[in-house]
Amino acid sequence: MTGPYAEARAEAGVETEAPVLALRDLRVDFTGPDGPLPAVRGVDLALRRGEVLGLVGESGSGKSTVALAAMGLLPRTARVGGSVRVGGDEVLGAGERELAALRGRRMAMVFQDPLSALTPVHRVGDQIAEAVRIHQDVGREHARRRAVELLDLVGIPDPGHRARAYPHEFSGGMRQRAMIAMAVANDPDVILADEPTTALDVTVQAQILDVLRTAQRETGAALLLVSHDLGVIAGMADRVAVMYAGRVVESAPAPELFAAPRMPYTLGLLGAVPRPGARVLTPVPGTPPELRLLPRGCPFAPRCPLADDACRAAEPEPVGGEGHSVACVKANEVVARGLTAPELFPADVPAAVREEVPRDGLPAVLRVEGLAKTFPVLKGAALRRRGGSVYAVDGVDLDIRRGETLGLVGESGSGKSTTLLEILRLASPEAGEVELLGHDVRGLTKRQARELRGSVQIVFQDPMASLDPRMTVGDIVAEPLRAQGADRGTAARRVPELLRLVGLEAAHAARFPHEFSGGQRQRIGIARALSVEPELLVLDEPVSALDVSVQAGVLNLLRRLKDELGLAYLFVSHDLSVIRHVADRVSVMYLGRTVESGPVEEVFARPRHPYTRALLSAVPVPDPVVERGRERVLLAGDPPSPVVRAEGCGFRGRCPLYATGLAPEGRSRCERERPSGAVACHFPQS
Repeated sequence: MTGPYAEARAEAGVETEAPVLALRDLRVDFTGPDGPLPAVRGVDLALRRGEVLGLVGESGSGKSTVALAAMGLLPRTARVGGSVRVGGDEVLGAGERELAALRGRRMAMVFQDPLSALTPVHRVGDQIAEAVRIHQDVGREHARRRAVELLDLVGIPDPGHRARAYPHEFSGGMRQRAMIAMAVANDPDVILADEPTTALDVTVQAQILDVLRTAQRETGAALLLVSHDLGVIAGMADRVAVMYAGRVVESAPAPELFAAPRMPYTLGLLGAVPRPGARVLTPVPGTPPELRLLPRGCPFAPRCPLADDACRAAEPEPVGGEGHSVACVKANEVVARGLTAPELFPADVPAAVREEVPRDGLPAVLRVEGLAKTFPVLKGAALRRRGGSVYAVDGVDLDIRRGETLGLVGESGSGKSTTLLEILRLASPEAGEVELLGHDVRGLTKRQARELRGSVQIVFQDPMASLDPRMTVGDIVAEPLRAQGADRGTAARRVPELLRLVGLEAAHAARFPHEFSGGQRQRIGIARALSVEPELLVLDEPVSALDVSVQAGVLNLLRRLKDELGLAYLFVSHDLSVIRHVADRVSVMYLGRTVESGPVEEVFARPRHPYTRALLSAVPVPDPVVERGRERVLLAGDPPSPVVRAEGCGFRGRCPLYATGLAPEGRSRCERERPSGAVACHFPQS
């Protein structure tokens, strides 16, 4: 999406319009025990009316601090210097009265976590109406009507009824829509969106981005979009600013920056994003520096393969003006040599160590048929009684062979996590069959289940939460071995091998989890899972909490381990670009059921179920030309409640085909008959 005002300026060749938001030499320090801790070190940015500026970079680069400083929302421990002007008004140094007049009226913010940003004890409509009345001289009833109009604008169904609901009664996507409605309530000049789609399903993300486009079009506001998702930035931004170590190191129009980046760091970020056909990703080596211990010269020099004495002599200043500016003395060399990310950051390509065998010739590792799991809905205070059931899993089929990766995808609430837990329990399922390594779990004794448990291990989403902070890394990695009966000597000898296997050092065994980065902690979790030599590794969103470059390193590691050890993976992720990169086959879940499965390339190229088509159309592509020319299928609303077991097709309430493309007899069939088969749809696409 390109802002309508930005398009008009580009056609007219006019770039002299005064910016509605101008940051000049913005500096932010936080008070720390060892003195001031720099977070932002001289940032210059300008947004004109109708323009979208994407702000990207790794965690700790200062992106969110810039957005908070622009709103005057930094804590008292922050020391802020430079200038932030909204139109002709200076934000820095303004009093609370002046800031209150600016916030909501001239500039507004959409926060990352809408549940924390909304007041839980007030109705959503009342909170939006309050934002209207603060800045406009209107009555209470007029403000309420305006709140309903705004909820309708951002696509909230039945806005009159929903305005009377509380935040906890909204889904995550609906809460974010309500935040956007509040942000545009007074037609602001600037909207600041700080990771507005983080932690949302890909379908909900597509809806939120569409709402942001609508909101910006209706208000003509400038939009500062902070995001770690380069696909989102490619589809939304007119210009992109890349931050590293508290500074903007490259800035350019979005198509130009994605097509021809000049800063090695930008090249590395783009090379780390999973793309079709990229067998190995190119992560940037090392980690960002601590800002209070910055090296002399360019902060990126310790991680840059092109760095020389000139890079270490002094920190480069951005050159190139408002066109394509870059703070790098090697920018001309990057352009002249036409360097690509794989050339600049070469990654080890794992050699084929196993002979290719047809899938039918591979032994089965996991087979799941018709798996079901319900949970009771209890009613009553003193005497609890069952008043219904939650159909969390209602017909799941999975098939994984040795050395194969099966990607499990679907929206939140589709039953993915419950499916994993049912498999890992190694107990008789409520309904259906689970067979692990040829063993039907229904007939296992406790001893057999204990022996088989080492064959399947799990790597969790949050590595810090899954590692005991009181244990050393060596004890953490050895724990599964000890649980399986290994003696201390055997476990101690195995730990260094496992750490080296996942790219860590043997000396790390004596350290504690808090001493490692997020990517290193995830490698520790993988080492722990591998300690008992499993045949199936269950990976539950293993890279969702990691920066794109760290994510690339972990994905490359998982690919290498699978090739070397012949592991099978059950890989759960909401990021379909990751699934496309790592999986051999994919299984799509909706409302507790498997609705489509097959080879990943086949399903991604020719999805047959309408839900799969919608999922794939919502996946952002890190290429502005491709992303802005794609057809999208936006799903209406949220999945229905799993408390009510739907008759007929459970997807029909959101299905574009059912809504517009079926004859009455076809609609009747969807309402009466529950579809089944490899593609659980009565009218699959050919």
